[in-house]
Amino acid sequence: MDRYSKYSKKFSLLILVLTFFYIVQVINILYCPAEIKIAKGENKSIDVLFPFSLNALHDEDSIVQSTYNQSSTNGFKRSYQIDGIEPGEAKFQLKFLGIIPIKKLDVNVVKRQLLVPGGNALGVRLNTKGVLVVAVTDVLGVDGRRYSPAKEAGIKTGDSILEVNNIKVKDAEHVIELLNQVQDKKVKIIVERNKMKFETEVIPIKSMQDNCYRLGIWVRDKTAGIGTLTFYDEDSRVFGALGHGITDMDTGNLLNVEYGKITHAKIANVEQGKRGSPGEIRGIFYETENVLGEITKNSSYGIFGLITDDFIRTNKIKPIPIGFKEEIKEGKAYILTTIDNNKIEKFEINILKTQSQQYPNQKSMTVKITDKKLLEKTGGIVQGMSGSPIIQDGKLIGAITHVFVNDPTKGYGIYIEWMLEQVLPNYETKQKFANNFN
Repeated sequence: MDRYSKYSKKFSLLILVLTFFYIVQVINILYCPAEIKIAKGENKSIDVLFPFSLNALHDEDSIVQSTYNQSSTNGFKRSYQIDGIEPGEAKFQLKFLGIIPIKKLDVNVVKRQLLVPGGNALGVRLNTKGVLVVAVTDVLGVDGRRYSPAKEAGIKTGDSILEVNNIKVKDAEHVIELLNQVQDKKVKIIVERNKMKFETEVIPIKSMQDNCYRLGIWVRDKTAGIGTLTFYDEDSRVFGALGHGITDMDTGNLLNVEYGKITHAKIANVEQGKRGSPGEIRGIFYETENVLGEITKNSSYGIFGLITDDFIRTNKIKPIPIGFKEEIKEGKAYILTTIDNNKIEKFEINILKTQSQQYPNQKSMTVKITDKKLLEKTGGIVQGMSGSPIIQDGKLIGAITHVFVNDPTKGYGIYIEWMLEQVLPNYETKQKFANNFN
């Protein structure tokens, strides 16, 4: 009886261990990515533990070919190899005991994009669409009374004023000119807020300060700064930079771009980053000199546009393949950036952590600067390095986006796929994008 009880306890313990093990596997399966990318002509192995199996939902041999590799079977583990034949989508399903569906898996076969990595220091100049309202204030009228015309008209900080009396606004001076033509008559204003336009009416007030007619707003129509080129595509001339959007310093809103330029920037000096105080690369650039390209889009994941043919002809860097987010590993990588003598240099980093992301995010991976030369020069990641391309195993995998204020040796990077989605959806519309801006 004691022997039976002893074996019964061991058997029960074994059942509990196996049950726990398979619960963990089910949780891992449920939280694993529902989509896998495979480059055309390449393959990917997927390991599945018994009693789970992987089955194709349809006969899609023209897109992928899947094989169960018996020779690689190790105990409870089954290995499946999926070969990418032609661009397209194939659907698979993970099943329990070959019967109970657990999870669907989309396998997308895509052409692996070839991009030229950047690292060039850029001067960035943006002109907003209309003017951006950065503050709403009172106007002291010539009669000594205070008025709030903009506030009464429903205009708020962060709004963009696009038109005054059906005339497209060019800049801040143009707004003043148009208001002084109307004077104290009611004026129609077209405002954009959160990408939605609406119309309002307001009567300008003559200011005691300068005898000009005003609405009671402070506005901004342009911004400039230093950043880093991430990539460009030789065929379409599309470029991407920064890895994050350009926002207004007062409102925090993403600037609505009318037009902009990127130019060569000359590094003047570098302020080292320290704990609690981010450093900065300071550069000099001129709007009309050394123009590299036109900015056509300012998104949360970078600035984008068209690079000049002259730059493509003179640039000696060769294109390299991109790395899909599923391929990125924790460990060594390097960045390309410019910190001295206008020379692009390679600096070692360590990828500390990668995030499993189904939707675009600026903070895709955590990185640490390990290169001694870069640490001595900058202290780590500094402002102006945003957009520096990250390369691992010969593939362009992302760009530097942010620095940790309390540890400038560390920061965040964005997956290159999130940047590409802004301009090259599915990596198949390069020419279409280029044609839109020609």
